[in-house]
Parts: sequence; structure tokens; C-alpha cells
Amino acid sequence: MSGTGMTDWVGRTRTAADTILAPQAIKLAATLDCPPPPLNEGDPLPAGWHWIYFHEVTPLSGIGRDGHQALGEFLPPVDLPRRMWAAGDIEVTTPLHVGETVEKVSTIEGVEEKQGRSGKLVFVRVGHQYSGSMGASMREVHQIVYREAPAPDAPAPQPQIPPHAPEWSLQMTAGPVQLFRYSALTFNSHRIHYDVDFCRNEEGYDGLIIHGPLTATMLMEVTRELEPGSPLQSFSFRAVSPLTHVHPFSLNARHSDAGLELWACNHRGELAMTALATLG
Repeated sequence: MSGTGMTDWVGRTRTAADTILAPQAIKLAATLDCPPPPLNEGDPLPAGWHWIYFHEVTPLSGIGRDGHQALGEFLPPVDLPRRMWAAGDIEVTTPLHVGETVEKVSTIEGVEEKQGRSGKLVFVRVGHQYSGSMGASMREVHQIVYREAPAPDAPAPQPQIPPHAPEWSLQMTAGPVQLFRYSALTFNSHRIHYDVDFCRNEEGYDGLIIHGPLTATMLMEVTRELEPGSPLQSFSFRAVSPLTHVHPFSLNARHSDAGLELWACNHRGELAMTALATLG
């Protein structure tokens, strides 16, 4: 599906609701291997942890070849085989709270087709507005990119190097068990996160792909460590290149006039994700 047909999907909405239950958040803390924050009723949910709620519950009959929900219901039926969470922006007016019932209204805000070096690309921008019974108010924009499978002789993308040295850095690994747990918590059945043969034979990666939202959540956890007591006001991130489970990676941060600059690098020191956080 291409051309003007895709623009017909702009403006479509979907509403979901969930209650922010502490047991789910405790499981995420265990998955991140960090001490759980205070999770009594009314306590704020840490930034990024909302992704373990509001699941899209799709029956197996509605799953595509890659394990994701088949397109054509809420998201437009883009006829390109690869999709990824390319970028996101979060603005927090009031955080979500433990015990709060929250409504999430999702709207397709834009569909754009481009021609990249590796072939055709389609970008779908989805806005999410969260509002809760305890006053939660948060807006998120989620950018999805669809692309063609690369040709066998296609040149590798030019790696990007961080422009600055970090003030703070931490070496990390993410093995299959952690990726399995995060997939389970987010009800994410995309095969690139658990099926290593699919990753290598169908997608051309050397291992399981670390979830973009998991990497972004790890970077948001860095803000909690470096600026304890300072609530997150905004967080913008962009995926640059994938991380796989077979190599270590690093989380990095430095303070700047714009806020807290964050980035993740692969084992070669090349950018995998960039982010900017502003704190209250």
C-alpha cells in the first residue's frame, strides 16, 4: 500500500485503558536488575515503565510472519517487510501513578513515504495521550519506520560516532533471558527479540535485537541515577543502529545547556541510540 491511500489512515484513533498495578512494575525492576522504587498506591511510576501496560492483545490468527500484529487494523497496511520503533518523544505534565486507572488515546498523526539509500521507507507517526483518575497527564509521539529488506550486496550503513566524550558511562549486556522477560512484560511477540534463527536467516542480524524501548528505558534509568529526586519532564530519543545480544554495549551521559544528553553505543563505540532528557 502506498501513495495517497495511506494518508486516508491519518486521524484514525484507538482507545485503551489499564490500571497501573505494582506487581507488573516489580517484575520490570527485576528484569532491569535494579532495586524497585517505592510502588505504593499513589507513588509515581518511573519514566518509561508505562510501556509494560496498555498491551495490544492480538490472537494468534491476527499475527504476521514477523510475530507482530498484522497491519491493516489500526496501523496502515504498509507492504514493506521490516518495521522498527525509530524514535519517540515523551512530555510529562503529571506522571502516571501506581493504582491509577489510565486511558490512552492513540491517533495516527502522519504517514510519509521517502526514498532512502537502502530503498523505500514509510514513516508512520502515532501520538498517544494519557490521562488518569489521579491526574496523570502525559503525551507521547511514537515514530515507526517500515523499510525494504536490504539487498545481499547492499553496503553497510555508515556508522556514527558520538560527538562528545561522556561524563558518565556504564558497560552493559542484555542476554536472551532479559529480552524474553521484557518481551513477556510488554506482550511483544516480534520474533527479532527471541528467535535467533529468524534474526540471522531472515533479517540479517548477528543475534537477537535488543528492544528499542528497553534501551530507551535503560537511558531513562540513567537519569534517575544521576538526578535522583528530579522528575522527568521530557525525553526524546532516536534509534540510530540496532544492538544485539551477542555484544556488550554502553550507556553514556553528559550534562549540557539543553538538558541531560544520553546515548547508547555498541561494542565498537558506534551510536545505537541518542536521547535528550529535561528534568524538573
